[in-house]
Amino acid sequence: MSAAPPVGPATGPGAPSLDKDPRRIAGMFDAIAHRYDRLNHLLSAGLDRRWRRVAVAALDLRAGARVLDVCTGTADLAMTACRYQPAPRAVLGVDFAGAMLALGQRKLQAAGLGRVVRLVRGDACRLPCASETIDAVTVGFGIRNVAETGRAVEEMFRVLKPGGRLAILEFGEPRVPMIRTIYLWYFRRVLPLIGRLLSKHTEAYAYLPASVSAFLTPDALAALLRASGFSEVRVDRLTYGVVYLYVGRKPAES
Repeated sequence: MSAAPPVGPATGPGAPSLDKDPRRIAGMFDAIAHRYDRLNHLLSAGLDRRWRRVAVAALDLRAGARVLDVCTGTADLAMTACRYQPAPRAVLGVDFAGAMLALGQRKLQAAGLGRVVRLVRGDACRLPCASETIDAVTVGFGIRNVAETGRAVEEMFRVLKPGGRLAILEFGEPRVPMIRTIYLWYFRRVLPLIGRLLSKHTEAYAYLPASVSAFLTPDALAALLRASGFSEVRVDRLTYGVVYLYVGRKPAES
């Protein structure tokens, strides 16, 4: 598929740092954990819930499946997977931000999902799973925050069983000119301002649009998935390209 040329991130003294050292990124997300979910719903006009449902549906889960949610954050995507029918047997959520995981654990207990979903602190580049033990892997808006994207994709491929599926949600930039212009104005000007005011964090919501602009294009991420061994790779634009859904499958004989 073709895509509009990427627009580079802002540069200069006031630009947010795009350093993706795990300790730095974890610290930033821990600092906004208490407002993270509310801001997600507000800044996406509630569409984030629909995007997650579409991603889980793309996995075509079977009853008793084992699901791994990488960069799980506060476990929203893991919880969405739990509510899919037929329901998975177990969901493991992995993230390196301790405060995000703590909030996610409270949400799981409140929803009665504590026995189905287990959250662990870990690195996407060194997943705490044995090879070929997972039926489906999800990533919701976290792949661009990983320091070594290629290594993380290789790890997801490693842990999947032959025939297992991968679904990645990530922000993008619309291609239709008028929609793109309006969206980028909102994404780069309005969203960081609202995020800063409500989260009380000066950098996190400026980092978001900068990291999206600096991340791999949809074509490049799809190519990376194929180069890592995934087959049947497809890229779906959601909400005019505000979000992209990447779906792939580990071949039955890899």
